[in-house]
Amino acid sequence: MPRAERLASTPTIRDIAARAEVSVGTVSRALKGQPGLTESTRVRVLQVAQAMGYDLGKLRPVKARRIGFLLHESHSNLASNPFYFPVLHGVEVACRNSAVAFTYSQVGASGVAELIDRLEVDGLVCAGYWESGVLAEIVRAGKPVVLVDHAAPGLPSVNTDNVSGAYQATQHLIATGRARVAMLTGQAEHHSIRQRVEGYRQALADAGRAQDDLIVHRLVDSDEGDQQAAAALLSLSPRPDAVFAYNDRAALAVIQECARRGLRVPEDVAVVGFDDITAASYSQPGLTTVAVDKEGLGREGVRLLLHPRPSERAQVVVPVRLVIRGSSRAAR
Repeated sequence: MPRAERLASTPTIRDIAARAEVSVGTVSRALKGQPGLTESTRVRVLQVAQAMGYDLGKLRPVKARRIGFLLHESHSNLASNPFYFPVLHGVEVACRNSAVAFTYSQVGASGVAELIDRLEVDGLVCAGYWESGVLAEIVRAGKPVVLVDHAAPGLPSVNTDNVSGAYQATQHLIATGRARVAMLTGQAEHHSIRQRVEGYRQALADAGRAQDDLIVHRLVDSDEGDQQAAAALLSLSPRPDAVFAYNDRAALAVIQECARRGLRVPEDVAVVGFDDITAASYSQPGLTTVAVDKEGLGREGVRLLLHPRPSERAQVVVPVRLVIRGSSRAAR
């Protein structure tokens, strides 16, 4: 295989060493978080490895006594807890089953390295969206890292099958006879949200409806932001008769906005969400949604860190399933 093709697919430690202009041993120590390097050298090697897409899942299993679970402070509000609290619980159970101590911390935009040093952990499971600068600081701490509900070049990750879930949700709405299927979505920098938009668009394209690409973006990460986006979406002319929302919080906001406008769900507007949080089954009508094994995400994150399977890819995808409830009955 030509060297250029090999670099594009599976860069080796030797490729990284050549690009970073260091020895193979230096690259190995940097990737394993071992001592004997200056901080500037370690950072340069890690940055080159990330840029080249090196698969850190090739490294040996982590021998850990304590694992840290890090959650960005932007996900620590009550609105995010229906999703991330079960993920946290999955991490806790997996650590207990592996006889590994467990610690949880919220992380802001600064002081990350100092926090990781104080935690005295042997590995990290980092959940949710991370800005590139904060993630780079986490990597520079030199601990093995697994991402959950996020992805970055060169780092092992565990994610929901977002593309398939969004595809199933959109396909379901099309199959019920809806003519204008819109999507309410969030910030495009979030890995899971980008994938859900991809699944939505693919389903429209496969149904010959690529021109019906109706997307409204939530501008503010809050319940108020969801309500504003729901209002903007339902104000489109002509109005959509179906909405796929990127998560259940946004879907419930659409149902509430329909009630305020005197619109019936699902008769006037069918609604489908994503995540299957507890509130989804208690809404009126019950919310059709894509069920995510949230605890499974946490368990898989710990397993990938501690017990990677031979020849396993460093990106694990957890399956989803569509749960049909009253919010998306067939149009009459």
